[in-house]
Amino acid sequence: MADLMVLVAHDRDRRAFAELYAWFAPRVKGFLIRRGLDAQRAEEVTQEAMLTVWRKADRFDRRQASVATWIFTIARNRSIDELRREKRPEIELDDPTLVGDGLAQPAETAYAAGQEAERLKAAIGTLPEEQARLLHMAFFEDKSHSAIAESEDLPLGTVKSRLRLALSKLRAALGPVH
Repeated sequence: MADLMVLVAHDRDRRAFAELYAWFAPRVKGFLIRRGLDAQRAEEVTQEAMLTVWRKADRFDRRQASVATWIFTIARNRSIDELRREKRPEIELDDPTLVGDGLAQPAETAYAAGQEAERLKAAIGTLPEEQARLLHMAFFEDKSHSAIAESEDLPLGTVKSRLRLALSKLRAALGPVH
Protein backbone atom coordinates (compact mmCIF):
# COMPACT_ATOMS: atom_id res chain seq x y z
CA MET A 1 0.00 0.00 0.00
CA ALA A 2 2.86 2.39 0.77
CA ASP A 3 4.13 1.96 -2.78
CA LEU A 4 0.72 2.97 -4.15
CA MET A 5 0.75 5.99 -1.87
CA VAL A 6 4.18 7.00 -3.18
CA LEU A 7 2.88 6.77 -6.77
CA VAL A 8 -0.07 8.98 -5.86
CA ALA A 9 2.13 11.45 -3.99
CA HIS A 10 4.92 11.81 -6.51
CA ASP A 11 3.32 10.97 -9.85
CA ARG A 12 -0.36 11.80 -9.17
CA ASP A 13 -1.03 8.28 -10.46
CA ARG A 14 -4.79 7.88 -10.84
CA ARG A 15 -4.59 4.10 -11.22
CA ALA A 16 -2.73 3.82 -7.92
CA PHE A 17 -5.28 6.07 -6.24
CA ALA A 18 -8.13 3.98 -7.68
CA GLU A 19 -6.55 0.89 -6.09
CA LEU A 20 -6.19 2.68 -2.75
CA TYR A 21 -9.78 3.89 -2.97
CA ALA A 22 -11.13 0.44 -3.87
CA TRP A 23 -9.30 -1.09 -0.91
CA PHE A 24 -9.86 1.56 1.76
CA ALA A 25 -13.22 3.19 0.98
CA PRO A 26 -15.43 0.26 2.12
CA ARG A 27 -13.30 -0.22 5.24
CA VAL A 28 -13.37 3.48 6.08
CA LYS A 29 -17.14 3.60 5.57
CA GLY A 30 -17.63 0.66 7.95
CA PHE A 31 -15.32 2.32 10.48
CA LEU A 32 -17.36 5.54 10.28
CA ILE A 33 -20.64 3.70 10.71
CA ARG A 34 -19.23 2.06 13.85
CA ARG A 35 -18.29 5.59 15.04
CA GLY A 36 -21.95 6.63 14.88
CA LEU A 37 -22.54 8.04 11.39
CA ASP A 38 -25.48 6.79 9.36
CA ALA A 39 -24.67 5.02 6.07
CA GLN A 40 -25.25 8.06 3.84
CA ARG A 41 -23.17 10.43 5.97
CA ALA A 42 -20.48 7.76 6.35
CA GLU A 43 -20.32 7.52 2.56
CA GLU A 44 -20.00 11.31 2.23
CA VAL A 45 -17.31 11.54 4.90
CA THR A 46 -15.46 8.61 3.30
CA GLN A 47 -15.42 10.45 -0.02
CA GLU A 48 -14.20 13.64 1.68
CA ALA A 49 -11.47 11.70 3.49
CA MET A 50 -10.32 9.97 0.31
CA LEU A 51 -10.32 13.30 -1.52
CA THR A 52 -8.07 14.63 1.23
CA VAL A 53 -5.81 11.61 0.70
CA TRP A 54 -5.54 12.53 -2.99
CA ARG A 55 -4.90 16.21 -2.29
CA LYS A 56 -2.40 15.71 0.50
CA ALA A 57 -0.70 12.51 -0.63
CA ASP A 58 2.62 14.33 -0.75
CA ARG A 59 2.41 14.78 3.04
CA PHE A 60 2.32 11.04 3.70
CA ASP A 61 5.48 9.85 5.43
CA ARG A 62 5.84 6.09 5.75
CA ARG A 63 8.33 6.61 8.58
CA GLN A 64 5.63 8.19 10.74
CA ALA A 65 2.63 5.97 10.01
CA SER A 66 1.33 3.22 7.80
CA VAL A 67 -0.97 4.12 4.92
CA ALA A 68 -3.91 2.60 6.80
CA THR A 69 -3.18 4.59 9.94
CA TRP A 70 -2.85 7.79 7.95
CA ILE A 71 -6.09 7.27 6.01
CA PHE A 72 -8.11 6.18 9.04
CA THR A 73 -6.82 9.18 11.02
CA ILE A 74 -8.01 11.51 8.26
CA ALA A 75 -11.40 9.75 8.27
CA ARG A 76 -11.64 9.91 12.07
CA ASN A 77 -10.92 13.65 12.05
CA ARG A 78 -13.52 14.22 9.34
CA SER A 79 -16.09 12.23 11.32
CA ILE A 80 -15.38 14.31 14.44
CA ASP A 81 -15.98 17.48 12.42
CA GLU A 82 -19.22 15.99 11.05
CA LEU A 83 -20.47 15.01 14.51
CA ARG A 84 -19.65 18.49 15.84
CA ARG A 85 -21.68 20.06 13.06
CA GLU A 86 -24.57 17.79 13.98
CA LYS A 87 -24.48 18.94 17.59
CA ARG A 88 -24.72 22.58 16.54
CA PRO A 89 -28.20 22.87 15.08
CA GLU A 90 -28.99 25.64 12.64
CA ILE A 91 -30.81 28.59 14.18
CA GLU A 92 -34.20 29.27 12.69
CA LEU A 93 -34.70 33.02 12.52
CA ASP A 94 -38.48 32.60 12.71
CA ASP A 95 -38.25 30.81 16.06
CA PRO A 96 -40.63 32.62 18.46
CA THR A 97 -38.19 32.16 21.35
CA LEU A 98 -35.73 34.42 19.53
CA VAL A 99 -38.15 37.34 19.37
CA GLY A 100 -37.36 39.88 22.07
CA ASP A 101 -39.87 41.22 24.55
CA GLY A 102 -39.74 44.63 22.92
CA LEU A 103 -37.80 46.21 25.76
CA ALA A 104 -34.75 48.10 24.65
CA GLN A 105 -31.43 47.51 26.31
CA PRO A 106 -30.66 50.21 28.90
CA ALA A 107 -28.25 52.82 27.57
CA GLU A 108 -25.66 52.10 30.27
CA THR A 109 -25.60 48.40 29.40
CA ALA A 110 -25.28 49.10 25.70
CA TYR A 111 -22.49 51.59 26.34
CA ALA A 112 -20.61 49.18 28.62
CA ALA A 113 -20.93 46.39 26.05
CA GLY A 114 -19.56 48.72 23.38
CA GLN A 115 -16.63 49.67 25.61
CA GLU A 116 -15.85 46.01 26.30
CA ALA A 117 -15.99 45.25 22.58
CA GLU A 118 -13.53 48.07 21.90
CA ARG A 119 -11.17 46.79 24.62
CA LEU A 120 -11.34 43.29 23.13
CA LYS A 121 -10.70 44.61 19.63
CA ALA A 122 -7.70 46.61 20.86
CA ALA A 123 -6.32 43.59 22.74
CA ILE A 124 -6.68 41.37 19.67
CA GLY A 125 -4.85 44.07 17.72
CA THR A 126 -1.81 43.60 19.95
CA LEU A 127 -1.53 39.89 19.11
CA PRO A 128 0.84 38.65 16.42
CA GLU A 129 -1.01 38.50 13.10
CA GLU A 130 -1.08 34.71 12.92
CA GLN A 131 -2.49 34.33 16.44
CA ALA A 132 -5.15 36.96 15.73
CA ARG A 133 -6.09 35.20 12.48
CA LEU A 134 -6.39 31.80 14.18
CA LEU A 135 -8.42 33.35 17.01
CA HIS A 136 -10.75 35.00 14.50
CA MET A 137 -11.25 31.71 12.65
CA ALA A 138 -11.98 29.79 15.87
CA PHE A 139 -14.28 32.25 17.61
CA PHE A 140 -15.76 34.53 14.96
CA GLU A 141 -15.98 32.07 12.05
CA ASP A 142 -16.76 29.14 14.41
CA LYS A 143 -14.30 26.81 12.69
CA SER A 144 -13.12 23.66 14.40
CA HIS A 145 -9.47 23.37 15.28
CA SER A 146 -8.99 20.63 12.68
CA ALA A 147 -10.63 22.77 9.99
CA ILE A 148 -8.29 25.62 10.91
CA ALA A 149 -5.29 23.29 10.82
CA GLU A 150 -6.27 22.10 7.36
CA SER A 151 -6.98 25.54 5.93
CA GLU A 152 -3.79 27.03 7.40
CA ASP A 153 -1.69 23.96 6.55
CA LEU A 154 -0.56 23.60 10.18
CA PRO A 155 -0.42 20.61 12.51
CA LEU A 156 -3.46 20.40 14.80
CA GLY A 157 -1.29 20.66 17.92
CA THR A 158 0.28 23.87 16.62
CA VAL A 159 -3.15 25.42 16.08
CA LYS A 160 -4.24 24.47 19.60
CA SER A 161 -1.09 25.78 21.26
CA ARG A 162 -1.20 29.07 19.32
CA LEU A 163 -4.84 29.56 20.28
CA ARG A 164 -4.04 28.86 23.95
CA LEU A 165 -1.18 31.36 23.80
CA ALA A 166 -3.43 33.98 22.15
CA LEU A 167 -6.14 33.48 24.79
CA SER A 168 -3.56 33.74 27.55
CA LYS A 169 -2.32 37.04 26.12
CA LEU A 170 -5.89 38.33 25.85
CA ARG A 171 -6.63 37.42 29.47
CA ALA A 172 -3.52 39.27 30.56
CA ALA A 173 -4.39 42.31 28.44
CA LEU A 174 -8.05 42.48 29.51
CA GLY A 175 -7.56 41.72 33.19
CA PRO A 176 -10.14 40.03 35.41
CA VAL A 177 -13.76 39.74 34.31
CA HIS A 178 -16.08 41.98 36.30
